[in-house]
Amino acid sequence: MSTTVLLKDLGPRICIIGPSNSGKSTLAYAISCKTALPVVHLDQLHHHLGSNWKPRNRAEFLNLHAEAISQDKWVMDGNYIKCIEERLARSTGLILLDVPITIGLLRYIRRCYSSSPRIGGLRTGREHVTWEMIKYITLVAPKNRLCHKKLYEQARLPKLLLKSPQEVKTYFKLWDLQA
Repeated sequence: MSTTVLLKDLGPRICIIGPSNSGKSTLAYAISCKTALPVVHLDQLHHHLGSNWKPRNRAEFLNLHAEAISQDKWVMDGNYIKCIEERLARSTGLILLDVPITIGLLRYIRRCYSSSPRIGGLRTGREHVTWEMIKYITLVAPKNRLCHKKLYEQARLPKLLLKSPQEVKTYFKLWDLQA
């Protein structure tokens, strides 16, 4: 964190990207509560609510995404690279959570044993640890991090890179967000 970014600097359409279990949905929800920007969790658009991560068909998801980004105000979390260019073109601010993969893996396991529903989840109740998700977090997510960093570096809009849970906590405090 070199220069301080104020929440208002990010404007009315904030895009939050980063690896799985980095805290994207939690941050989006906290920003929404503070600013009254509508929160959009892309996992909820990409998958059927109440399902065990059953994806919608591509056209349906892309239509839902296009409708969401066409709104005047939002804070949106999720990666979904297949439509990120359109999202970034509409965004007024970008946040990249680039926390270590080990943090994401530990958070994933912890949330699967939590009795609290996950912010931005599919409303299925408790999630279960799966080998598919562990492989995704440990093998696929590291490759995606390079893509996220490149998108961040190329973005020509107000942006913020947070590389650790401590940096995220610093901004929660600075922006007076509730955890």
